[in-house]
Amino acid sequence: MNSDVASVGSSAVTISRELSDAVDPLTFGSPVEVVYNPLVHARRSHEAYLKRYARSGVRAILLGMNPGPWGMVQTGVPFGEVELTREFLGIEEPVDSPEIEHPKRPVLGFECPRREVSGRRLWSWAEERFGTPDRFFDRFFVWNHCPLAFLEDSGRNRTPDKLPASERDQLMGICDEALARMVDLISPEMVIGVGAFAFKRARLVFGDDGPELGTILHPSPASPAANRGWAPQVDKQLQALGIDLD
Repeated sequence: MNSDVASVGSSAVTISRELSDAVDPLTFGSPVEVVYNPLVHARRSHEAYLKRYARSGVRAILLGMNPGPWGMVQTGVPFGEVELTREFLGIEEPVDSPEIEHPKRPVLGFECPRREVSGRRLWSWAEERFGTPDRFFDRFFVWNHCPLAFLEDSGRNRTPDKLPASERDQLMGICDEALARMVDLISPEMVIGVGAFAFKRARLVFGDDGPELGTILHPSPASPAANRGWAPQVDKQLQALGIDLD
């Protein structure tokens, strides 16, 4: 690991820890029953990701919304589907049990048998398109705007945009500040929202004064468009944004 990667990774860890400390005291009312913060219970694998792959001067940050219950909640890595986090990214660290755990969405870490479709699509695309993690991360970095996952009593995932304004606004302010710091550290040419929510937050944070902004299709199975071949559509969208994938 060269000194630049080590320095950027260490600074990214500082941003992540301060973000975690800032959101941890926040409280959320019904219908949210359990809040997971993988920056705490999956800190070791999350910080391994930052130390290994955060580097400055990339072409773009790919910005997600927040952790999925079968992805980053389990592994600490954005879009971190268990198998690909282990086998493609080479990350597998012990994951702790949260203080409060949802019985229908347990945190099993790298023993979790469920596969997150969104993460599988994104990291499979990265592997097939670039071959190695380093070739991918020389061009891109993946970061989630919000580090928290929200679960209703039924186990249903509740996304941050569905929170009441009184809860959402304070949370978004903290996450916006962390995003600005991460972009300042990584110095990407572009910030690309993976889906409309992330693009909206990036536009609110940077306006016309920061990096160029763009958006790509979210790989969620809830998106009919994504289910019609996410990878080739994203190739076209990135190329339309001027990003060379060869």
